[in-house]
This record gives sequence, C-alpha cells and structure tokens, in this order.
Amino acid sequence: MSRRTDETARHGSGQAAAGSTQCKHEHGSATKTSRSFWNRKETWFLLVVACFACVAPFTSVCSAGEFRQALPGYTFSFPRDHFAHEDFRTEWWYYTGHLRAKSGEEYGYQVTFFRSGLAAAQANPSRWAAKNLYLAHFAVSDIGRKGFRYFERINRAGLGTAGASETEFRVWVGDWEAKGDGTKQQLTAKEGDFALDLTLAAEKPPVIHGENGISRKGEGRGHASHYYSLTRMANEGTLTVRGKTLPVTGLGWMDHEFGSTQLNPDQVGWDWFSLQFEDGTDLMLYVIRKADGRPDPYSAGTWVHKDGRSVRLRQSDFTIEVLDRWATSRNKGVYPIKWRLSAPSLGVNVTVTPVFPDQELDTAKSTGVIYWEGAVRADGTLFGRPVKAKGYVEMTGYAAPFRKKL
Repeated sequence: MSRRTDETARHGSGQAAAGSTQCKHEHGSATKTSRSFWNRKETWFLLVVACFACVAPFTSVCSAGEFRQALPGYTFSFPRDHFAHEDFRTEWWYYTGHLRAKSGEEYGYQVTFFRSGLAAAQANPSRWAAKNLYLAHFAVSDIGRKGFRYFERINRAGLGTAGASETEFRVWVGDWEAKGDGTKQQLTAKEGDFALDLTLAAEKPPVIHGENGISRKGEGRGHASHYYSLTRMANEGTLTVRGKTLPVTGLGWMDHEFGSTQLNPDQVGWDWFSLQFEDGTDLMLYVIRKADGRPDPYSAGTWVHKDGRSVRLRQSDFTIEVLDRWATSRNKGVYPIKWRLSAPSLGVNVTVTPVFPDQELDTAKSTGVIYWEGAVRADGTLFGRPVKAKGYVEMTGYAAPFRKKL
C-alpha cells in the first residue's frame, strides 16, 4: 500500500480527509459534501474505472497494461482469495441484503468497496507512490417509507485511511470496513445519521461462477474475471436510519470479483440479478446488453442448491422478459422495473418487482455514472410449487450507454 501524510478524517461529520472525497445523496433533497484530492480531469475517469468495474460482475473499462489478466485455469483458494489481488487492475467486494427490525420495519442495504490499480504508478518503486484508488458506496432502502439514501467515498491510501490487505481479509475506506475470516465477517459503514454495523455468517461455501476459474464477459483473451459469491449470509447487528438505531436481522449476499480487461465496444450495459428463495436456494443471473439491444452470448448465471452445490447457466438456459418500465424524473433514464425470469431446466418461473421504483444512484458529480441498484422481491413457481424470494438488481447503461474509457 502507498503511504502519504493525510489530515485525519472525521467521517460523518462533514470533514473529509485530504486525499478523499465524500458525497451524500437523498432523493428529492440531495445534500453533498466533498473535497477533491486531484484537480486533473483524468482523475475522474479513473474513478469511473473503480466505480463500474463495480458492483456487478463485470470487468473494468481499462486496458490491461502490465496487470495480470483473468485466464482459464485459475484455482481458487480460501481464505486467501477473500484478500486483495493487486496483480489485477480492478477488484471489488460487494454486499447487499434485506434486514428486518424487531418493530417489523424492513430495509435493504448495499455496501461496496472497490480497488482500482493505477497503471502509471506500478513501476514507481517509492513506498509513497499512490498505486491504487479506493472507492466505496453505502446505500439504504427504507422499504416502508419508500425512501432511498446513498453515500460515496473516494480515497488514495495514505496513513491507513484506505486499503485492501493482501495478507488478511480486510478492506476499508475511512471507517467503512469489511473484515473477518470469510466465513464470518464484520461490515460497518457510517455517514451522518445513517449507519450499518453487521455480523455476517456464511451459510454456504463460496460459489465459483463460470467455468475453469473464469467468468467470461466477452469474446477474446482475458475478457473475463475471477468471480465468486457467498450467496447466503445470516445478518445480525444494528442499522441506524435518520439517527434512530435499530437492532436488525436478515439475509445478505457477498460478491468478490477481480480482473483487468475492458468491456467490448459493442457492450453498452448490464442487468444483474441476485435472488434468495425461501426454500434455501439461490440464483444469480447477469445479462450484458449489446448496442443493438440483444443479450451478449456470454451472459450467464448460477443456480445454487440448498446444500451449496451449484449449476452453471449459459445464456440459452434462461430468459428475462421485461414487463414494465420506469422513467426517472432526474434524467432521461428509462429502466426496466418488472421482469419475468424463467429457467426451464431448473423449473424456475418467477416475477421480480422492486420494493419501490426510485433506487437510482446519480454519481455524475464524481464518477460520471448513473445507474440503478435496489432491493427487489420475487414470487412465482419452482417446478410448479409456489415460491418467494428477496434479492437485489443492478442496471447500468439505461440513463446513457456505459462507454466511459480512460
């Protein structure tokens, strides 16, 4: 990790450390607090790399350079692969979940940490060289009130203000942090009068997505990532909403992904689904959309049995039908907002609906990206039996094609 002298941050108080940017947003009355650490325009393109290498299972929009590519034959090893992989350019640790307070109130949450390697700094032998940028998102969906609040942080490593360890499972941006042994983790984030402090316990082993150690995202060598998930994690702890701290329990999902290559020029966005069914099974699907509207043939998914066994799904194994759309009033974005998911070989036929439509994140003031990520519910049948699920969906490229490049 690089080191430099930084002013100590008092996170959540509106004072950001030198070398960091913090932003907070609430739909309808956005409030923002920020201090940029580099003034060059190029910085923001790098932040785009960090952001939307991102929360869904997709590779970054940067050329590989001297970084290692995600190639077939990779063998996962745990707990080591929970740690950072600095030989790859882009990496993220992604958490979502549904929580319930003792009072019966329901919430969704997202916490994501990103590491983006800076190619120009890799050859610099100085221990003070800033070789990575770190970015984090924290979002809360207040289901009963249909309220959505999200926050962002961006840091360079400096005096321990941000980092991702290669020797233990710990990643942090300021006092937002994920750590543990992989099987049991602690997740914390706090900004203003919103906070999350959860213990997460994996109920299934890591699920490796794709084939032969890689999750393919397009045609060509290295157009892939190494991608695994903990698809079912028991959550227990506290959630603070508008200054009120609530004991909560629930169920979470963790993704960890790392790679170095770019999306192909004709790929303009993606739709990613994670569903946790009441019978103990789980489903992940992603569709990479091409410029002509067709799904890329490398779109894929994974079905996870109750006992942790997994089944790889190719694009031809499932269909996603859009049933309704929602237009945001803040920009020209029009998003699918209701879907029918079908996977005949698994007997899956469900309708997926957001808990409320407006869960869009507009990060145009920092990363230049607008996307939708929110809590959803599903109901339908599994081999003819009624089934329900909760989960999360992420969509990019609907407000504008995702074509940011360095």
